[in-house]
Amino acid sequence: MHESSTKTNTGSGQRLGGKRAVALTATLMLSVLSYQLSATMPSPVLPAIADSLHVSISAVSQIPSTLFLAGAVLGFVFNRWSDYLGRRRILLVALAVQVVGTLLCLFAQDLPLLLIGRVLQGASNASFGFAYLLLAAHLLPRLFGTALGFVSAINGGIGGVDTYLASLITEHFGFRSIFLVILVCSLAAVASAWRIVPRDGHTATSARMDWWGALLLGASLVCLSEIFSTAADRGWSAGGTLGWSGGFLLSTALFSIVEHRRVSPLVPMRQLASRHVWPVLATTVLALAGTFTVMTYIAVLLAQNPNAGFGFGPGMAALLILTPAALFGAVTAPIAGTIAGRTGWLRTLRLGMGASLVLTIVIAIVHHDEWLTVGLVAALGIGFNGFVMTTLDGLGVVQTPPDAPAVLPGLNSAAFGIGAGIGIAVAAPFAGAATEQGFTIALWLAVAVAALAFGLTFVIEPRDTTA
Repeated sequence: MHESSTKTNTGSGQRLGGKRAVALTATLMLSVLSYQLSATMPSPVLPAIADSLHVSISAVSQIPSTLFLAGAVLGFVFNRWSDYLGRRRILLVALAVQVVGTLLCLFAQDLPLLLIGRVLQGASNASFGFAYLLLAAHLLPRLFGTALGFVSAINGGIGGVDTYLASLITEHFGFRSIFLVILVCSLAAVASAWRIVPRDGHTATSARMDWWGALLLGASLVCLSEIFSTAADRGWSAGGTLGWSGGFLLSTALFSIVEHRRVSPLVPMRQLASRHVWPVLATTVLALAGTFTVMTYIAVLLAQNPNAGFGFGPGMAALLILTPAALFGAVTAPIAGTIAGRTGWLRTLRLGMGASLVLTIVIAIVHHDEWLTVGLVAALGIGFNGFVMTTLDGLGVVQTPPDAPAVLPGLNSAAFGIGAGIGIAVAAPFAGAATEQGFTIALWLAVAVAALAFGLTFVIEPRDTTA
């Protein structure tokens, strides 16, 4: 048996195959898509939103960051809550909150109300964890890896089509039209989940959700996110950065104290400290801070810079840098999931992370060559988007504590956003300088972080040690 077995971590019940497995997978993909469209579609039309609401570009930059931060907090909380009340029930609650948030965004006449809507939209980030847990619990084991790969393929949107569609319909119908598209998708996800997702069985536990732990963990994640956001704008020694750092240390310390005293903690601290769990989270953070930052931030700035870079326009940079990697990742993810399900999730992660590290190193060496760089970033769509992202999602299920199945998928989902934020904060002072030396330093820093991520894959201890 490989470490990819999911039997020890999920309820078994009746296993689905054939059309019922396809229907469940498609439903969960739709649920995930409702969040991904919320994440990708507003980004290319932020200037239009700023004009319509009569605010600055810097002000509307809160629109994506608010969603990611709320998603990190609410995604974990809703996933963990489902350990007590059932996956289907809380999935429907999360999607309903997403619908309410999208309605607020659709009718908001000012930025504060729009940001409240974005917070509520973040609840649907829980769909990722629910998807992985429900697939593991209800599909035949041989289908789990492939189905998870199809869900992971939605991780970056729909191959750049969503961002292009957002720009197109905003140009003709205004920015509110993108939230109408998201609303239709969200309502379809609610209807499909209500009809297709298997009903929850009887919950035997008498334990209750640790809401104090959830509050303190949320405060800790907010402070951590703001540390890197503030540092990227004002520097690491700025008063705001130091203030958020103090808040992070205090909330984290209180969280640890509270969790050690709970009979049923939000996060089992003993499990969190084990090599089954913490290296997975650390690998996710560092992989996103390293290679993912090169793909989605440094390479995009490099492509648009007319002096030290290639001088592409924003549309051409997105078309050549972001779209190929997203498309290759979407195509590769189901293949990666199938391979991982048969040969082992950890082995496949090491293969993907090793290949991604090599590609990142080559990009750092040859980044002055525009077409070679474009091709290498596209190849990262296979190695990183396809293999690394998919296997990290899978490990979030197969490595999670058996007595708290939603803990690792929820924390791992939060780690994706934290890692991306760290990567941008570290790279911004150098890549933002828009010089040849600045881009070189940013790329080699990303290589160093990616190398740490690759090394950490050998620290992870599989729950099934016979692999």
